[in-house]
Amino acid sequence: MLSVLPPDAAQPRKVTVIGAGVIGLSTAHELAAAGHQVTVIADQQPQQTVSAVAAAIWFPYHSENSEAADLLLARSLARFEQLSGIAETGIDLRYGLNLEGSADEDRSWAKIVTNATEAPAEAIPPIAAAGMHATVPVITMPTYLSWLQDQAAALGVQFIWRTVDSFDELQDDADVVVLAAGLRGGELTGDDQSVYPIRGQVIRLANTAGLSDWLCYDEHPQGVSYIIPRRDDIIVGGTDVDHDFNLEADPQTATEMLSRAIGLVPELEGCEILEHKVGLRPARETIRLERIEGHAVPVIAAYGHGGAGVTLSWGTAQRVVELLDS
Repeated sequence: MLSVLPPDAAQPRKVTVIGAGVIGLSTAHELAAAGHQVTVIADQQPQQTVSAVAAAIWFPYHSENSEAADLLLARSLARFEQLSGIAETGIDLRYGLNLEGSADEDRSWAKIVTNATEAPAEAIPPIAAAGMHATVPVITMPTYLSWLQDQAAALGVQFIWRTVDSFDELQDDADVVVLAAGLRGGELTGDDQSVYPIRGQVIRLANTAGLSDWLCYDEHPQGVSYIIPRRDDIIVGGTDVDHDFNLEADPQTATEMLSRAIGLVPELEGCEILEHKVGLRPARETIRLERIEGHAVPVIAAYGHGGAGVTLSWGTAQRVVELLDS
């Protein structure tokens, strides 16, 4: 489980962050902003990572449910809301509906969303039991990742594109290593066999319908469904298949996803299909966000966010700074 410790000032360090997805970039940004000398090393550039496949909407999907994780959620929400005022970020606050399969579904996320309200009965389709309306951040990931990388670089973060096979190779150049390598997190620590992929397949549609409201229904009887309008497109999903490493889009799955989506939002009928995408969410029973001892260089783990990497990204980054400075 995550732990919450108070921050404590420390001298600037040389920090190497492994991974250039949304967790790695956010962490590199916050470390550099705190005055540390930061280098990101990754075998994938941001637009190649699973983060680039994300829809993405602020919502705790397939991740840890705990008091400490709630703090990461709240911190991330506050930062995304702040950044939504900067057009170049690709972040917009969008109104939408989260459908629920039962009347007792977990609504803890709604406690920190200022305008979350119970959806009226007329807004609930027959295949759902209840729902919540809310305005939350929707992030156009290609735009956001490029912006975030540029912001980190402007703070002095250096980027090296290569594979790291062992912490040993970093000991001469780093005082501390932050492990934000997603699925490779457990592999690199050597002591964690619990990380596994949750395969997600999505469709990117042209937004010729002019939609702006999002809709999510994780408990759809025929499979998880979400429709996320972004600035220039709509992301339709999805799948959540555990332990599936297949990165090829399946045509039958795409047909079924689109059919579910049109059933929920008929305006999608006829929207041009722009792209099919697949990503592997790095899942774990609990997020690993802690110091790890016993390696050639001190390590802070920051992986295992499941389908909530974007949602928890800024809170995770702030927590890494706290762990480093404590």
